[in-house]
Amino acid sequence: MPALPTRLSHLAPALALVPHLLLAVPAAATAGTPAGSPAARPASASACALEGRTGWTDEGHDTDRNQFQPSTGTRRVLTLFVDFPDAPATGSTAPYEAQLAPSADWLKRASYGHLRLEDTALPRWIRMPADSTSYGFQRGLTFETHEKYVRDAIRAADPYADFARYDMVYVVPSKTAAAIPFSPTYLYDPATPGVTADGTRLKWAVTFGQDMWRWGHKVAAHETGHTFGLPDLYSFTGDTHRYVGGWDVMGNIAGHAPQFLGWHSWKLGWTRDNQVACLSAPGHRTVRLTPVERPGGTKIAVLRTGETTAYVAESRRARGNDRAACSTGVLVYKVDSATQTGEGPVRVMNANPTATPPTGCTQQDMAALAPGQTFTDPDTGMRIAVLAGGPAGDTVRISKG
Repeated sequence: MPALPTRLSHLAPALALVPHLLLAVPAAATAGTPAGSPAARPASASACALEGRTGWTDEGHDTDRNQFQPSTGTRRVLTLFVDFPDAPATGSTAPYEAQLAPSADWLKRASYGHLRLEDTALPRWIRMPADSTSYGFQRGLTFETHEKYVRDAIRAADPYADFARYDMVYVVPSKTAAAIPFSPTYLYDPATPGVTADGTRLKWAVTFGQDMWRWGHKVAAHETGHTFGLPDLYSFTGDTHRYVGGWDVMGNIAGHAPQFLGWHSWKLGWTRDNQVACLSAPGHRTVRLTPVERPGGTKIAVLRTGETTAYVAESRRARGNDRAACSTGVLVYKVDSATQTGEGPVRVMNANPTATPPTGCTQQDMAALAPGQTFTDPDTGMRIAVLAGGPAGDTVRISKG
């Protein structure tokens, strides 16, 4: 679910899909240098970093680290299990803890070990002071009512925990609380008093709902991603997963290839600048990409196209967090750091729009390019050609006229 903005104007109609052209060409034909396109000097990765323009979660690299928490190092999480006067819990908290526990290992693997969640679960039920139906989840949750829910949970648990020891909180409701159906993220508003306990301002929380039993532990990865400044990649209107399909956990949480996009890994500090191949001026570069599912090597090739836009190419393989991927090869997508969360800030270019997806996969999940395929932007002529591919990764040539 989206992180609830303090200003609801961030939710606007979706933009039209980006036009694109994909051509299947012989691999040998891509090896020559385009006329008038000299080999480019390697540009600094910073020349391809984009500035955020939305004032909220977006694809910019200038993440506000006062509003959003650090995405590297050890983050200390306290998990609270809450029930309600109208929805008392039955049984122990153990099954709830087990449902979400794998998220810590999932995120450690996704971040190449740069992020570690140190999760402490308070093994008891905390009774909330009000009925589950009183918190507004079913009527359209606002920032204020969500903050009240978080505040009530913190105050009820305060006798049993020292909140000064933790960076963020997970709040998990009893299965009997049907009035808490979904899992939004709480990001504090610096302009308000907010929520405090034990002399500490609580800035970040994920309040889980009954959808955690459908999504599983990856819902924790998705919602925690919002606390780092990542936007939603699914659409708030129309066809929910038309922009990225299942290629990032910030899109379809249940997708077959949910590893964070290489662009997100760079934004979060899990991929270093020297693992980014940037082309910001006319020319071309040939880049050897290693799969984003494993550490090391060059992770993304970036074609800067404007002040807030770029095309990105990365190598995807059916391994690690993506072991059930529907297609493998080079994933090409357009990033726009001025596009609001839920409106398509990332849009995958589908290399195989007429392919028949395997059972359980969608058309967008078949998007990866194979050797011999080329993506061309019809407006600018910019090209990303896949020269070769194998278990160790892919070789691409990026060209800018």
